[in-house]
Amino acid sequence: MKIWNRALLPFLCAASWLAFGATATIDPTLYLNDVKFLASPEMRGRATGSPELEKAAAFISGKFKEFGLKPVEGKSYYQAFEATTSSTLGKANHFAFTTNGHSTTLRFPDDFTPFQFSPKARIAGTVVFAGYGITAPEYHYDDYANVDVKGKLVLILRHEPQESDEHSVFAGKSFTQHAQFVRKASNAKLHGAAGVILISDVANHHGEPDELEKFGTADGPSDAGIPFIQVKEARVESWFAAAGKNLETIEAGIDKDLQPESFAFPASLRVDAEVDVERLVKTVHNVAGYLPGESGEYVVIGAHYDHLGLGGQFSLAPSMTGTVHPGADDNASGTAGVIELARWYSTQPKQKRGILFMTFAGEELGLLGSAYYVGHPELPLEKAVAMINMDMIGRVKNGRVFIGGAATGSNFRPMLEQITPKYHLDVDYSDSGGYGSSDHTSFTIGHVPVLFFFSGLHADYHKPSDTWDKIDAPAAAKLLTLVAEVADTLRATAERPQFVRVAPPAHGEGGAGPISSSSGSGYGPWFGSIPDFGEGVKGVKFADVREGSPAAKAGFQAGDIMVEFDGKPIQNLYDFTYALQAKKPGDEVKVKVLREGKPVEAPVLLTKRP
Repeated sequence: MKIWNRALLPFLCAASWLAFGATATIDPTLYLNDVKFLASPEMRGRATGSPELEKAAAFISGKFKEFGLKPVEGKSYYQAFEATTSSTLGKANHFAFTTNGHSTTLRFPDDFTPFQFSPKARIAGTVVFAGYGITAPEYHYDDYANVDVKGKLVLILRHEPQESDEHSVFAGKSFTQHAQFVRKASNAKLHGAAGVILISDVANHHGEPDELEKFGTADGPSDAGIPFIQVKEARVESWFAAAGKNLETIEAGIDKDLQPESFAFPASLRVDAEVDVERLVKTVHNVAGYLPGESGEYVVIGAHYDHLGLGGQFSLAPSMTGTVHPGADDNASGTAGVIELARWYSTQPKQKRGILFMTFAGEELGLLGSAYYVGHPELPLEKAVAMINMDMIGRVKNGRVFIGGAATGSNFRPMLEQITPKYHLDVDYSDSGGYGSSDHTSFTIGHVPVLFFFSGLHADYHKPSDTWDKIDAPAAAKLLTLVAEVADTLRATAERPQFVRVAPPAHGEGGAGPISSSSGSGYGPWFGSIPDFGEGVKGVKFADVREGSPAAKAGFQAGDIMVEFDGKPIQNLYDFTYALQAKKPGDEVKVKVLREGKPVEAPVLLTKRP
């Protein structure tokens, strides 16, 4: 107890917050009005790069101006950066094939369409049938085992074997990760294929229409590094007939004994195709307003204000792509919290430290806005005492609140344990390491102590049903009052918290998304890198390397760009995740990175997660 009491002394000296609970007035009505506006149908889901997101930016900056906050650099509340926001189909898409001297041209987009993560490319050559395009060593199954696909096109089936068998090792009707399109793309690329042609496994779906996947709805990187085209199965039936094969028989054979039935089509079959996918790069904006303190030190209070727009690849209701995903909880709730705290603090006397109120664009695309700010800070990053991030704070259930990052500041936990009891909340500190699928991660990587306030996931997450009427404004206001007391304490306390690099947790960082995959959370072996989500890098750039991890022991460091893993080329995070999950603890792999443009290689002994 004495150690805890000693740790509390700096905070007990900060008298400003002792009376905070009696004076703070967070207005739930004003808060909810801001959520309503940001999540209104007219805002069309605030997709990064959309006119509606710019309208939201103008709304936020207008509030900051109304409250008397200062633009950080004296001119504008906006911090501009470029982001690849989406992909669109070009006009040059073409697919033709020749069999025994007879040429056939397919109709676009009725007969074929590329996936949005396909690069712009021309592909031509012979074709190899590679089953479902799956390599699953854990199931002793490999469609590529007995065929050479280097430099050739592979024709593969959608889904995976035995999907009607609930006792299958592939989990029956609940598809495994091997059914994901992007994993099939990575696997084909790792085997040296020049391109992928995907068809539906119609034998397993009798009576269902063979519909092409809607462009833009599949998960994947902005560029998978291999052309990937979907073609209607009926348009390639002649290929199997010319090879003396029957597709329905092939599918049944694979289902029977899980033995691959891959083969090379006759050399007389040749494909000539053009893939025309254009990436849209737009200038988008973080929005920042500054409330100066008596010193140059400051606390960041932030939230992302973008969402999914009309759905697409990150929607959890993909069939409703084209419908507004309003993002009331994710994250109009956090953005409205930043606005309401800015309003309240603008009425208070100046304190020792200032506050930088920030709303970030591009979070849903990979923490782009916060990563850009940390790389291009408008105030010195070393003057940031802490970063408080609010993401999905609008649906507190049964008083349960998650506070992440509590271990990243030397005095955070005793401070929180002194403050939180008066709010009668059930506080969960399990995600204490500062890494997760929201913007505080960027500041953790920048060695700024972070606190992440989150009210939990729900069934409406990333769906059109995440609407403003489900926000519990009084509970959110109560949570914001807690956040304000924490911020006030951090502004006034004599000693600022010191950043703490947190050892890896016992069961990963929690959360979802590529951070957990790369760092080794979840299943599979542990490598120990944290990816940098910035754009324009071919490979996987390490924003950080976990202390004591296999990657750290091998000498890898922040800023390295992985280009090879176990002899396989790595072009993006999906390639790395796929290659890593194919290994097991105890495997030693050779990894090549670029460090300041020069290659560095080292063996890495993969381990179990600590």
